[in-house]
Amino acid sequence: MLRLFTCAMILGFLSSGWAAHPTAPARKTPAKQHAANPGKPAAKSQFASKKSASKSATARSATTWRNRQMAPTAERYRQIQEALAAKGYLRREEVNGVWNSSSIDAMKRFQAEQHIDSSGRINSLSLIALGLGPKREAVPVKPPAPAPGQ
Repeated sequence: MLRLFTCAMILGFLSSGWAAHPTAPARKTPAKQHAANPGKPAAKSQFASKKSASKSATARSATTWRNRQMAPTAERYRQIQEALAAKGYLRREEVNGVWNSSSIDAMKRFQAEQHIDSSGRINSLSLIALGLGPKREAVPVKPPAPAPGQ
């Protein structure tokens, strides 16, 4: 009986401790400040600054394949410039593997005519529209196996 009572006391103590400390503190905005200064926003609470600081620290340390993309090589720039020249957006003598202002202007004109965001930046939609997107080799189709007994 004493053990049962002790277990009940411990469980009661632990459950009351968890209820007293919620995981996310409630943000309270002072009502007086809104009434006194209707055009001025309320001051940020101490919890908001800690929360945003932890988010920015997490965002800086997270490295994925998306934010590790490297700059294209000179050969890739040359391929893009050749595709732009083939479509008439860049002069042949400007195909040199160096991404410069004439290449950017040509890409902007191409993107505008393709109804893509005309920023002049090389992106996947522009590469696909130029015909330089991912290439997949065709898998040879095997003829169906003859049925047994034929």
